[in-house]
Amino acid sequence: MEIKLKEKIIFIYRYMASNLKLQKQLISSKNILIIQDIDGVCIPLVKDPMTRELDSQYIYAVKEFAEEFFVLTCGEHEGPRGVNRIIERSLRSTTEPKKKELYLRGLAACGVEYQENNGEISFEGVSKEELNFLSKVPSLIRPKFNFIVKNIFPELCQEDINFHAVKSICETRFSPTINFNSLFDLVHNDSDKRKLIQTSFEKMMNEIIFKAESEGLKNSFFLHISPNLGNKNGGEIIKLSSKDDIGSTDIQLLIKGAVKDSGVLFLLNKFIAGKTGKAPFGSNFNFRNSPNSITGKIDLCKKNIQAEDMPLIIGVGDTVTSKKNNGEKSYLRGGSDRSFLEFIQILGNEFGTNNKIIFVDSSSGEVERPSTKKTGLTGISDLYDNLKFDMVFKNGPKEYISWFIEFANKRSSFKKK
Repeated sequence: MEIKLKEKIIFIYRYMASNLKLQKQLISSKNILIIQDIDGVCIPLVKDPMTRELDSQYIYAVKEFAEEFFVLTCGEHEGPRGVNRIIERSLRSTTEPKKKELYLRGLAACGVEYQENNGEISFEGVSKEELNFLSKVPSLIRPKFNFIVKNIFPELCQEDINFHAVKSICETRFSPTINFNSLFDLVHNDSDKRKLIQTSFEKMMNEIIFKAESEGLKNSFFLHISPNLGNKNGGEIIKLSSKDDIGSTDIQLLIKGAVKDSGVLFLLNKFIAGKTGKAPFGSNFNFRNSPNSITGKIDLCKKNIQAEDMPLIIGVGDTVTSKKNNGEKSYLRGGSDRSFLEFIQILGNEFGTNNKIIFVDSSSGEVERPSTKKTGLTGISDLYDNLKFDMVFKNGPKEYISWFIEFANKRSSFKKK
């Protein structure tokens, strides 16, 4: 009880304070780079990804930052569910985003799919065999989905099962995904049923990994679970539903090595190459060339990046988790944004750039999440967490977008001086 009270006090005084001082520092910094997640940050979380919306003013604000801004997301740029379709709907045009270079520049599929702001896509490091297998995954999922749903919901007719399959099976090019939100709607507040859905589909996705291995793709794929509780034995730990927390909402099949902290290296390489004319890690660097450990990544940066070329990096995310480990003193820490935010923070310490970490509270969307407005940082961070936030937007994407637009305008004015 005492620790929780301390956490709330720290949250109130540290994170709810005015952000004007920090904004002023960022506006006047000589060399900055924003690396930002998308869903839950600039797009409110929704149960059906096909209904996502993006504020058109935000899109134009991104354009103001030019080379100083990248996205880093586990979603995808292209395809029917891609962010590019959201941008086209938001601007009511399929031609203007390309013509005016208004697509979001950066990495998608957790580090595989790179896009310039004119919509040009590249995906170095991915083999034809891997792409061929990924294209088959949705058809592998469908019969398994049918079997699992019939077992959990025997009362559902085939027409209803098909309806939920369309919402749940995401046919994305680099990251085929099973999303639980449509099925969660059927169980309301029954956390035991939600757990059964989560564990059943986790088993199903592991079976698809085994099939890939049987086809000669042993080291090609891994499961990305969002949100998660960190890693154990080389795999991400699913966050099982509880009475107060919906837990993990989707599982993606990703290409091995496609993790966000490796994505930071790729984007940093692009950024510095654009500034200096020389890519510190080489012009062909991609996620497959990245060291696996954070230590290895830091060493790579120290060896190849000059201190004067390192920007002040602003990392922005929403999916960070921290949970007490079965009453023990240790914590399970995870979330799809934690790895890249922690890496940015450590990189700032090592290079003396004092990088900034921004947390956007996405609990105000349609998907249940721990809420800073209700319980402070409980379930998100704690006193013993190495990851520290420099700014928290407790009112979610809407509040962040408002700040971002103001920041973009002031930064643009500063650069023109």
